[in-house]
Amino acid sequence: MNSRPAAASLDQWILQQIYQATGRPPIRLRTASGAEVAPANSPPLGEIRISDRVTLGRLILDPEIAFGDAYSSGRLEVQGDLVSMLEALAMVMPPVEQQNTWARFVSRWMSWAQADTLTGARRNIHQHYDLGNDFYRLWLDPQMIYSCAYFPSPDATLEAAQEAKMEHICRKLRLRPGERVADIGSGWGTLALHMAARHGVHVSGFNISREQIAAARQRADKMGLSGRVEFIEADYRDIRGQFDAFVSVGMLEHVGRPYLKDMGRAIHRMLDTSGRGLLHFIGRNHREPMSPWIRKRIFPGTYLPTVREVLESLEPGDFSVLDVENLRPHYARTLEHWLERFEESAGVVAGQFGPEFVRTWRLYLASAIAGFRTGRLQLFQVLFARGGWHDYPWTRAHLYEAGVHEEGRPSKPQPH
Repeated sequence: MNSRPAAASLDQWILQQIYQATGRPPIRLRTASGAEVAPANSPPLGEIRISDRVTLGRLILDPEIAFGDAYSSGRLEVQGDLVSMLEALAMVMPPVEQQNTWARFVSRWMSWAQADTLTGARRNIHQHYDLGNDFYRLWLDPQMIYSCAYFPSPDATLEAAQEAKMEHICRKLRLRPGERVADIGSGWGTLALHMAARHGVHVSGFNISREQIAAARQRADKMGLSGRVEFIEADYRDIRGQFDAFVSVGMLEHVGRPYLKDMGRAIHRMLDTSGRGLLHFIGRNHREPMSPWIRKRIFPGTYLPTVREVLESLEPGDFSVLDVENLRPHYARTLEHWLERFEESAGVVAGQFGPEFVRTWRLYLASAIAGFRTGRLQLFQVLFARGGWHDYPWTRAHLYEAGVHEEGRPSKPQPH
């Protein structure tokens, strides 16, 4: 008796269920047994080949996690442009809260298990940011800035765009020499060092990644800025002291939805009666959980807030919101640079961590590009201030008139 037709028939049925559950993307699905599903009215963008029935079963139970893990392990192959296919999936695939019961359960359990408590936050941050500075040095810019750049023109270099981003933030905050600035989630210290060197402020950088703190302190010593910049290993909830300005770049995503009000209270404690602050963060148009695969393999404990949720966290502090800007296309461009550099270093990364790690991070970077291109992800900058701060200009012209040339090279800072 030939079991191959029966196997193909079962696989065909399973593929149909997967195709329906993922929103009928314009992509061909094919199994090793020869079963196939493809869009009826247009040529497919590419093909996804699934090697075994175990993977098929997992894709029915939890499409996002199963797809990511199968791609990483090589049990699922993508034939075609990965980013374009992920864009197509992002446009039609329902969010996890509209998927089946098992997928919803796994997502909610993960939110509980990865909660960003004082202990949990350190564990979550360690899993991602303490992979080793040498790894990130392979594909970030030389200053090790791991957040959205600001491209004065689409063809600006990544290095110029990261410099422009830091100046864009400093201009919004209207920094003045001698002021005290709190930089929460200070990364490898680049923004803190930039603010001190270019604007003459005193910066306290707070972080819970030991690898990043150690590297930032070494950079401050090398630049002769240890007297004006300090890097402190501390959770935002433990920070005490008063500051003139507050900035957080790429850290709010790691606070977690249940703790957004804790962040708001911390900002309230830190800023004096004429203080102001800026939050630079990846956000959403509406409330929904982060991809469970991303939380499982890349960013445990991550939650991407909406603008409304962030503003609600600021309301108890009686802050005035002065400016909200969305830099979504800038993050897509930033990620394109990162993915290109990552691919150039893929052999080195594979030697350090193995080929499965390379595929995991390739998928992460590619899916992030797709998220920003399709509008599933946003990049917000929110500027806010106490009522006692009166230095905000009448127009936004000060952000563009001087200091950043069209080709993206910052000019000399203007006198204060």
